[in-house]
Amino acid sequence: MSILDTLPARRGPVLAAPADRATAEQTPVPTRRILRRVAATGARALTTALVIITAAVFLFLAVGPRFLGYQTSTMLTGSMSPLINPGDVVVSIKTPTAQVKAGDIITYSIPVDDHRIETHRVTEVITNTDGTIAVRTKGDANTGADPWTATLQDDYVHTTAVVIPHLGDAIRALSEPTVRTALLYGAPALLVIALLTSIWRKTPGPAAAPAARNRGRDDQG
Repeated sequence: MSILDTLPARRGPVLAAPADRATAEQTPVPTRRILRRVAATGARALTTALVIITAAVFLFLAVGPRFLGYQTSTMLTGSMSPLINPGDVVVSIKTPTAQVKAGDIITYSIPVDDHRIETHRVTEVITNTDGTIAVRTKGDANTGADPWTATLQDDYVHTTAVVIPHLGDAIRALSEPTVRTALLYGAPALLVIALLTSIWRKTPGPAAAPAARNRGRDDQG
């Protein structure tokens, strides 16, 4: 046995593998960056939803009746409850006057007072001596029939096809000055915030470039 055999072996420093060094150099994503990303996504989603809803309502109320021939009106009273409640929007389609029958819900101008537009159910159809059609109507929630007989002068009358609950309430809410102001300035502000946060997210921080270079050297070694 030699003297060298009795000496303890020297242990050198343990070097980490390149994969371990790369893992150690990686830093967690800052919480601020995550919050910016969430805020940007939420702002874009909200802005997109507002644009889609606004465009859909505009097309439905302004463009659709002109090209598709239907008519929309907002129920103001509870005379047709529970089928049609205040704040509901009634969508009516053109029906030939000769085809109107008892039980139909029609939207027409009453023949008395202010000639307001009314949406009530037909209770009786009358053929006048001159061949014109007249109707008597009643609100479902009213105890008695309407105190008039309405002659339908046109070749068609609008009969109820669809009732959209609460849409009239939403339209009235959007017409409020405070809501209009919030939408006028809020939607563009959200869009600007989304764009800025998107730009910030794409811009690398000062520590990102050295870290990337170090990872490249480790991969080459």
